[in-house]
Amino acid sequence: MARTVKKKAKSGTSKATKSLRIFEDEASADTDDGELPKDEAGRRKIKRQYEELLGIRLEKLRGRILNRERINKTIEGIYFICVECRKVCHNMDEGLVEDPANTRNTCGGCAKTKGKGKSAA
Repeated sequence: MARTVKKKAKSGTSKATKSLRIFEDEASADTDDGELPKDEAGRRKIKRQYEELLGIRLEKLRGRILNRERINKTIEGIYFICVECRKVCHNMDEGLVEDPANTRNTCGGCAKTKGKGKSAA
């Protein structure tokens, strides 16, 4: 005699808790970034993730480009670590003064204080 497979009944509470979790995640993201546009809030989140991921290696990698992304066909986004302030930056937010050797890249704010020139995207 063959055994029958018992199927567990799905309760409606699992759907409700999943939907609540989704709304809680969105609410926490909104409180951190305030009234920022969606793309800028996303860039801030990615910058925080880079900082957590790299940790103490930020000092070793300062001035280097971390990632290039294609925003659309003409605009390229670049995540990098500023050689002066040692922060993870994005060229759309902080600006970028790019070094030809890609070892001494600086954000726009640090470049202005040092008098290196205008930022290039």
